[in-house]
Amino acid sequence: MDNGASSYRRFREDGDESGLIEIIRDYKDGLILYLASIVGDVHTAEELAEDTFVLLGTKKPKDKGKSSFKTWLYTIGRNTAIDYLRKRERRKELPLDTAKDISADECDLENAYIRKEQKIIIHRNLRKLKPEYRQIIWLQYFEQLSMKEAAIIIKKSVHGTEVLASRARKALKEQLKKEGIDNEGL
Repeated sequence: MDNGASSYRRFREDGDESGLIEIIRDYKDGLILYLASIVGDVHTAEELAEDTFVLLGTKKPKDKGKSSFKTWLYTIGRNTAIDYLRKRERRKELPLDTAKDISADECDLENAYIRKEQKIIIHRNLRKLKPEYRQIIWLQYFEQLSMKEAAIIIKKSVHGTEVLASRARKALKEQLKKEGIDNEGL
């Protein structure tokens, strides 16, 4: 599998709408959860993921092939989320820190996507970390992207991304320790 690049190419160049449908089917859940780690709300993340796919369907941006399709798609989604946060900040809405606890819908989505109990506990503790820490941990462990791919998405150098990942792991370990959870495997 080429991470959706051929599906997107079929859609973009040949007008084959099934290519876009395949991309949405394959990447929707992961993109929503990644965007939720940025904006702190699964419902907003669902809307942002929809905006990302609408952008693909209407503007048909060109994938230059510099990274994997998934990296490229998540970068577009991240930029959409950052634009949303900037607009929200101008409207003086509540900051991310005051976001409500995980809703029932978000728990359902998480349980469908993250099947193991330990990953659910880790995900809940991620919400207590800084947004940039949540992002790097999500990209590295849940999306299984390389440091280079994660660096492209978060727009940092590979070294800067490695430092951020190290600090994020340390913060997560400390948070899990506060919760009384053994985190030797991290």
